[in-house]
Amino acid sequence: MNSTSTPIIHWQEGGAACSARWRSEAAIPPHGKLVIADDRLGVEAAYRLACEGTAMLWRGDWQNARQLLQNLSRRSDRQPRVGSEKKPATLAEAFERHRRSQGQRASLLGMLLVPLKADYSLPLRRAQDVRQACLEAYGAESEDSLVSLRELLAVVSAHEWRKKGIPVPAVEGRIYPYFGVFSPVRGEYVDLVAKAPLPASCELAFDIGTGSGILAAVLARRGVKRVVATDQDQRALNCATENAQKLGLTAAIEIINADLFPEGRAPLVVCNPPWVPAQPSSPIEYAVYDPDSRMLRGFLAGLAGHLEAGGEGWLILSDLAEHLGLRSRDELLVWIAAAGLKVLGRIDTRPQHPKASDRSDPLHAARAAEVTSLWRLGVVSG
Repeated sequence: MNSTSTPIIHWQEGGAACSARWRSEAAIPPHGKLVIADDRLGVEAAYRLACEGTAMLWRGDWQNARQLLQNLSRRSDRQPRVGSEKKPATLAEAFERHRRSQGQRASLLGMLLVPLKADYSLPLRRAQDVRQACLEAYGAESEDSLVSLRELLAVVSAHEWRKKGIPVPAVEGRIYPYFGVFSPVRGEYVDLVAKAPLPASCELAFDIGTGSGILAAVLARRGVKRVVATDQDQRALNCATENAQKLGLTAAIEIINADLFPEGRAPLVVCNPPWVPAQPSSPIEYAVYDPDSRMLRGFLAGLAGHLEAGGEGWLILSDLAEHLGLRSRDELLVWIAAAGLKVLGRIDTRPQHPKASDRSDPLHAARAAEVTSLWRLGVVSG
């Protein structure tokens, strides 16, 4: 690796100049200001340093570092004084404010850093063994590095999910998500694909943007003899491949690296694109946020050219963006028509996730009204 592909972070410690590889899945550049911190650092002092843009490299106890991060999280979540900020006039404004607040919070909490040795061991007192979790997320390494504690804990959490998996009745087994690959924790879209009537004589299907491979597995379990699942993210490709293997579906599912569509046509083409047209701030958010609806529009624009005569395209899409004022239903219908497609039918369901009933959520009004739909699309004849 060279310095162009491997960011380096520099700091002073013990009167000497130090440097190490800098890790950030969110592509945050190496911090320019960095101080050494240990168990003597209190939450208020840490909060001030973070607000000033100064990163803190932890050299104290591992458990104390985790406790400090929790305290920083609570400190950053303190609500502003009543009347200090005007109530947003629209849900779109509330969404922008929410995203901005999330970004500021992530930036602040990302200021607490920890060191990793070349074998991914943590050179801290009472440190847990994170080596396997890091190996799964980052791959083999040969040099020391620094990473935010917040990211490292996300890596460890993903490792735990990958070990135990997520039970999915529709695939008669479990899905094992990788770090950076969206987990099928919202089951309504899976249930839609599991229950929608398959086109007649459907022996081949394409799953566009497969992620963990969950929808490809659902189709295979439903009896589709061959499913070609595509993605461009290497973690997703590896994840989908492993899940197909663990479910015993490798004979039915082919995982390929492709930009949206594979070559050829199929009687069924399925896509569950990111639902909200906004800029993601980390790799995992690419499963939720789709800048300018690029993937959605790309799927619609290319669908007719990859459907067999009489075939169906299944678009699984939440209308949350519509309730937030980020995309209108008319806009979606215009894109469908412009692609030479027609709506054959639609199956709707209400999300059951906790945020749909959380009145403290700033986007509650939109989440409470949200509907997830499976749009059955066909090609306009003649």
